[in-house]
Parts: sequence; structure tokens; C-alpha cells
Amino acid sequence: MSRFAAPKTSPVSKRDPRVGGGGGPDGELHNSMRGMSLRAPMPTNTGNAEVCPVCKSSRYLNSSLRFLVNPECYHKMCESCVDRIFSHGPAQCPIPGCRRTLRKHRFREQTFEDIQVEREVDIRKKVQAVFNKREEEFESLRDYNDYLNDVEDITFNLVNQIDVEETNRRFEAYQKVNEKEIEENAQLAQQEKLSFTAMQKAERHQARERREAARREEDDERREVEENKRDALNRLASGADPETVAKEGQQVQLKKRMDRQAATERQRQLQAASDGRNGSSNFIVKGLKSRQKVEPEAPIDPFGGLRISSKYFTLQDDYIWEGIQDTKKDVKHVAGGYDVRDYTQRSLCAAFSGLGVFIADEISERDRAAQNSAAIGTIRADIGLKDSLMADAV
Repeated sequence: MSRFAAPKTSPVSKRDPRVGGGGGPDGELHNSMRGMSLRAPMPTNTGNAEVCPVCKSSRYLNSSLRFLVNPECYHKMCESCVDRIFSHGPAQCPIPGCRRTLRKHRFREQTFEDIQVEREVDIRKKVQAVFNKREEEFESLRDYNDYLNDVEDITFNLVNQIDVEETNRRFEAYQKVNEKEIEENAQLAQQEKLSFTAMQKAERHQARERREAARREEDDERREVEENKRDALNRLASGADPETVAKEGQQVQLKKRMDRQAATERQRQLQAASDGRNGSSNFIVKGLKSRQKVEPEAPIDPFGGLRISSKYFTLQDDYIWEGIQDTKKDVKHVAGGYDVRDYTQRSLCAAFSGLGVFIADEISERDRAAQNSAAIGTIRADIGLKDSLMADAV
């Protein structure tokens, strides 16, 4: 035998009982089992086996074993270990290397099989609860997309633990600045949820009523058909013409059917009108809306826009006159809040108040108004005299 020849291996017996053959020699059976164990080792636990990292309890031995996770570190442990370790208050996570302080009320069952998916879902819920702006709060689609991009950047950093401190700082800063808007949007979302639930309940109630109405209508039609049959038989038994009886029965059934259809259509129109008055609609229009920018409030104007100004003079800040200068330096005048500019304004207003006033024009306008009044009085007197004369003539 050449030294380069491959060594012989013990082949699997063709009479191996696992493949339906008879039992072979002990050596062949032993070699066959050994070859199988080398190729595919037997699993020590079944697919349902989960082991608690704290007490080493296995679901393979205890099928009712429940595992819980904590959102602080997402380490999984059995329910008995949670009760034993955290029943007396907060404690450190028993998993080696984890120094997080955990509390019992935060433990819950794992929703997703992959713990990374569980953690990402929790992070996204937390971010969504703070960044809850709506599309209609933005003036343009670009602003809304930029906002969504920023939210996704923060979520991605928290999920993958990239710049965690900076991301948490941005997250907390936004939450602190927009605290009022976040609360308002959360309340609005809760109201929409309640409205949607109420609408679904009302739709189910209406569907149930429609089914009940259809069933009652079928019963009424069946009862009417039976009554028509009995009436036709009675008339035929009394000697009536069969064609006449059949034609009259068809007309009666057609009239009743048309009456029911008209009543149904009238009820549907009344329901539609009632929904229109109440403002109930199944369509919810969402999208970008043009937001009106809030203008700052103007200062309070007690005169309602009336401005006392003169076109004949302009008030200056200061005047070179001894009387004004001495008054500005006198404590007796200034201490009480007196302003010398008020004096100068009143003085200038009194000095220029006669400008632009023409007495002759005012007198002529007054005389013209008096003449018009006298003419109107004369006309009224003539009309009254004519009325009295006509009354006497009658």
C-alpha cells in the first residue's frame, strides 16, 4: 500500500436499521453512529429551549417559564429572578458587565424575537412622542422633508449608538423648547384616535342596523307573498277569473315594492342631510397648509389713530431761550415730571392757530347756509297752505 493512498474509512453499513436494513455487527453500527456524530452533532437542546442567564433555568425543562426584558439594557431574564432581585426596590442588573440600575415595574415581555428590533421599536416610539409635528404645520414640502430627515438622523444615531451624548443633547433641547407644541399635538392625536374609534363604532352600528332592516324587509316580503297567495286562492275558489286575479296580484306587489324603495331612498337622503349638517364625513383632508404668520401686536393707541399735528410748525427737541433753559434746570418744575416740550408745543399751537382761517369766507358760507334754510322754510309753508285749502274745499 502506497504511503500516499488515502486511509480506509469505515463505511456506513447497508444493513443499518436507521435506513430500513437489518442489524449489522456491533463494530459496523458503532462506526456508523460515530460518523454521523462527526458530520452533524446532535443538539443538546430543542428549538424551544431558552436559558435564563442568572439562574440557568431552561424552558426545555419548564415550559411555563416566562422571560422579561427591561428597556434600560434589554437583558433577558426569567420572571422568578426579576421577582427575587427587584422586589425590594431598584437594583443593579445581574448580568456581568452591565451596571445599569433597573426597576421592577419597567420589566415587560419581549414582543419581537430579535432584541435589536425590540430596542429600535422602543427608541422610535420615544422619538416619535417628542417629534410629533404634522405635515399641515409646515408651509412647504421641503421644510417638512427636512424635518423628517432630522428626526431620522436622531433615530439612527440612537439606534446605532453614534454620537449618543450630542444626539441626546439635541433631543432634550428640542423637547424643552417645544414642550407646549408637543403637548398640544399629543392631545390632538389622542382626540383623533378617539374620534376614529367612535366613527368605527358608529359604522358598525349602522351596518348592524342595515342588516336588521334588510332581514325585516325580507320577512315582510315573504309574508306579503304568502298573503297574496292565500288571497288569490280564496278568490279563485269563489269563481273569479284567473287572469284577472294574477294581473291584480302583480300590480299590488309592484306597488308595494315601489313604496318600499321610495321609503328607503327618502331615509337615505335624510341621513345624508343629517351628516352634512353635523359635519360628519369619512374623508379627512391632510396636507400642507399656508400658515398665516403672526404679526406682532401694535402698541396701544388711546386716540384710535388720531394724530394732533400742525402743518405750520415743527416741534424741535430744544430751543435756545433763557426761559426754557432755566425751567429745564429748575428742580421745582422737573421733579414733578413736568416736560418743557409740552409748554413749547402749546405755545406754538396757540401762535399758529389763526393761520389758515379766513373770516370773510366763513361769513359768506354762513350767509349762504342761512338763505338756503329760509328758502326751504318758505317751500314747506306753501305746501302746508295748499294742503289746508284742498281740505277745506273737500
